[in-house]
Amino acid sequence: MLNLRSALLVVSIIGISVHIMYATDCVKGIAVVKSNTVNGLVRFETTADGNNVTVSINVTGLVPAGDHGFHVHKFGDLSDGCMSTGPHFNPYNQTHGAPNDTVRHVGDLGNILSDKDGNIVLSYNDSQIKLSGANNIIGRAVVFHALVDDLGRGMGERTAESKKTGNAGGRVGCAVIGIAKD
Repeated sequence: MLNLRSALLVVSIIGISVHIMYATDCVKGIAVVKSNTVNGLVRFETTADGNNVTVSINVTGLVPAGDHGFHVHKFGDLSDGCMSTGPHFNPYNQTHGAPNDTVRHVGDLGNILSDKDGNIVLSYNDSQIKLSGANNIIGRAVVFHALVDDLGRGMGERTAESKKTGNAGGRVGCAVIGIAKD
């Protein structure tokens, strides 16, 4: 009779690689944004090489022709609206920065520019957020901010807050990032 130990021995002898997929391992995520003004979808998809996540944004209702800070926040808790999402997702306790900075929060996704009608339709890749593993954003929240993110480069009296939030202002839209069906 074949037991688990024998099966594992057979697998290791013949060199079969086994990957166990957990509920949080996925290749696609989705956030459905519904607020008083900001509405739309943010999709996340692991690239074919597995090194990046493509972020695709299609939202309406932002201040027209303005830059808005855009981040993944630590908690997927909307019990007090966007305020209960906590700080930026920062598992390595880094200071705030730009998406291409070596030192940044994992959740620092920079600025996004709305068009003349307050809409954003854009896609780009990010190398730090992931849909599985240590930098997994599934179950966390995506947040749109009212102001431009200074990317951690604020000066003078704005320096301390810049290193935490980028002085991106209030939270105008948010959603929990869930696992998307294929």
